[in-house]
Amino acid sequence: MNGELIHFEIPADDVQKIADFYRNVLGWKIESSPEFEGYLMVTTSGREDAVEGGIMKKQMPQQTGLNYYEVDSIEDFNSKVKENGGQVLMEKMPVPKMGFFSVCLDPEGNPVGSWLTDENAS
Repeated sequence: MNGELIHFEIPADDVQKIADFYRNVLGWKIESSPEFEGYLMVTTSGREDAVEGGIMKKQMPQQTGLNYYEVDSIEDFNSKVKENGGQVLMEKMPVPKMGFFSVCLDPEGNPVGSWLTDENAS
């Protein structure tokens, strides 16, 4: 469904400390990702329709959390972001065998991620 929240990311200086925090506070299941070294996969509940996410090492001190939304076209999404006062920080990038994403900022500087599922992504 277009515009639906489908994935979140939590950046942290101390990844294990944050993982323990969310395990203990919210009961999340958090495991290492076999595909992405240093990335922890988060399962928020046992429900099939639950939004899931990841925890990763901060890549810069000011990095904040990021939500990804399903889109029909990353190019169209990025164009709409620009037309409506936002900024594209990262153009369409592949995640092999999973899909494509981009990272933008809304007019207030909040990060917004787009996601397009495509098992042929490379």
